Amino acid sequence: MPLSSSCTIMVYNAPMATSKQIRRSVTLPPQVDKQIEKLAKHRRLSGNRVLVELVELGLEARKQKEKDFFELADRFRGANGPIEVKQSGDELGRFVFGE
Repeated sequence: MPLSSSCTIMVYNAPMATSKQIRRSVTLPPQVDKQIEKLAKHRRLSGNRVLVELVELGLEARKQKEKDFFELADRFRGANGPIEVKQSGDELGRFVFGE
């Protein structure tokens, strides 16, 4: 029997993995709320979904920054010679204190 273009084939029949959702209340400055609502409207998502995505991105960015810091600190500790120590130290200082 040939498949028609309107036929749907189920390829995943196991129960979908779900995790318990936690409800949390946050207070946002008005300008942040406007940006979230603008993003939500533009992407056709709920404001809540946009907030979740932004929090997830922020947490991932923080993890990456921490990883970068420790890699830089390891490079500084393993530096050989005064020039390499100075360059690594300067880079570490910029990382910690900004430019």
